[in-house]
Amino acid sequence: MFKKVLLTLCLSAFLSWAQDDFDEDDEGFISAPAAAQEGDEGGSHAKIATDEDEEEVYDVGMNSAQRREMAERKKFEEEQRLDEYANSERRRDWLRNRLIFQIGMGSRYPIMGETGMGMGIGAGAEYILPFHLALYGSFGFLPKGTDNDFDEWELEGGTGYKVGLNYYLFPKNPLHLGVSVSYGTVYFDHDIKPDASGVRALIKVDGVQVDALITYLTNEWYYLQFSIGMYYAPKLASVPQTHDPDTDNPSFRKRELDDGAGGTIWLNEEWISKVVEKDGMNKTGIVFGIAIGYALPELFPDDTEKRRREREKARARSGVAGR
Repeated sequence: MFKKVLLTLCLSAFLSWAQDDFDEDDEGFISAPAAAQEGDEGGSHAKIATDEDEEEVYDVGMNSAQRREMAERKKFEEEQRLDEYANSERRRDWLRNRLIFQIGMGSRYPIMGETGMGMGIGAGAEYILPFHLALYGSFGFLPKGTDNDFDEWELEGGTGYKVGLNYYLFPKNPLHLGVSVSYGTVYFDHDIKPDASGVRALIKVDGVQVDALITYLTNEWYYLQFSIGMYYAPKLASVPQTHDPDTDNPSFRKRELDDGAGGTIWLNEEWISKVVEKDGMNKTGIVFGIAIGYALPELFPDDTEKRRREREKARARSGVAGR
């Protein structure tokens, strides 16, 4: 009996000890994720501070020249990143708020001549608005020269003008296609009959002109443009009815006939061409031109562009100071 009681007490004590040990293991198993989570939180904080700690540790072992070099490198990398954003495709637009001064030859500066007679030489200015529409104007001249066929005759010179609107496409590409509509002096020729001083008078006409444009323009200063188009001169389309030079086709005159007594008579029904072409100057024709220019930077830049320009100036100053 005593043995049974002793055995029962030993068994009870063993079971009690085993239960306590299991509870401890169970508690450790349950609390492990929380401990891990707590460790992760601490690890995240440690990770955030790692870079700074490493920099501090790294900075301790450097001299002043190395620190300055590292700071300059970090500044350069930051500026590069900002420059990449400033010049990125999503914001680059070279066709807004640009003032351009131009010189050129041909139909836009401002007149084109009959085949073999050359082109006008002139200068112009253009301002491109934010929505890629540009206001344009030019003034030019035709130099006085010697007739190619008759050395004793001269060709009269003169001036011309042109004003118009340009519209550009592809603002994020260095080559911009465009169209232009303008009004002004569009074409010229010379009277086939010289005056008493041996000068062939200039005949020039005003009209409307439409051009297709191919323009090279970036954020840099240089500007290049080719143009080809067609003019229409209303006066050249009219048939002369009177002898009023303001209403008649300027490329025709009334025929003069000798009356047999040293004088002349007018035949109102007959008109003759003043130019080589017997039908007078053409009311329409194909013209072309070329121009180079200087483009000012964007006149109303945004904040990013302002910062980019300041960084460029700072680099230029540091480059000069380092020499």
